[in-house]
Amino acid sequence: MTTDTLSIITIIAILTVLLFWEHRKPFFGFYKKSPKSKLRHDSINLGIGIFNGLVVTLIFVSFWAWASLFAAQNNFGILNWLVPDGIFRFVLAVLFLDLWMYLWHWMNHKIPFFWYFHKLHHSDKQMDVTTASRFHIGEIVFSSLLRVPVILLIGLQLHELLIYEIMMFAVVQFHHADIRLSDRVENVLSKFIVTPNMHKVHHSAWQPETDSNYGSMFVFWDRIFKTFRWRDDPSKIVFGIDED
Repeated sequence: MTTDTLSIITIIAILTVLLFWEHRKPFFGFYKKSPKSKLRHDSINLGIGIFNGLVVTLIFVSFWAWASLFAAQNNFGILNWLVPDGIFRFVLAVLFLDLWMYLWHWMNHKIPFFWYFHKLHHSDKQMDVTTASRFHIGEIVFSSLLRVPVILLIGLQLHELLIYEIMMFAVVQFHHADIRLSDRVENVLSKFIVTPNMHKVHHSAWQPETDSNYGSMFVFWDRIFKTFRWRDDPSKIVFGIDED
């Protein structure tokens, strides 16, 4: 089984589980009385995600593969200089990539040009697992292009990038889902990875909350860079964008 196939199977499997979880025990339950609205909402978001995935696969993966091959053949990049192989190399690859994702997310909020594209993601007023697929194609293009110098700088192997993508998107689907965890589970997980309650804060229409919790997978970047924000009662959060 190829990494690409594993990625698709993992995404579909986690999406299916979280959709069922949202149906059985939702946090907000936006569509309890309107299944058709839920179907329309999810179809739009997933349609956007499928289109973006096709663009990335057909256009940008080949650029990532070239950058990875160049780095390997020329012994270029931080990982090739410091740790050519082994499990420690993979751990560092994941950490470097997740740090880049944190910085890229921060840039999307702080640089008006990038926010123009990123705000489509935040415009969803009924955030659920499908919101994890709702990104403007412009954001996807710039993210994919910038990944080329990131691969070169870090010295990534393509399989390291693809495995990280599987891990990261699994967590991203999880923390966008309209689900409720027990307080104990939420408190434990939020010490390590981004959780649903934590990411609900990020999707708040109130800008001080919108401009917080930028982590994609690991939570410690927000703690290190002091962008972590918590709300004891996320049930009062209003999603969307307040740009008045």
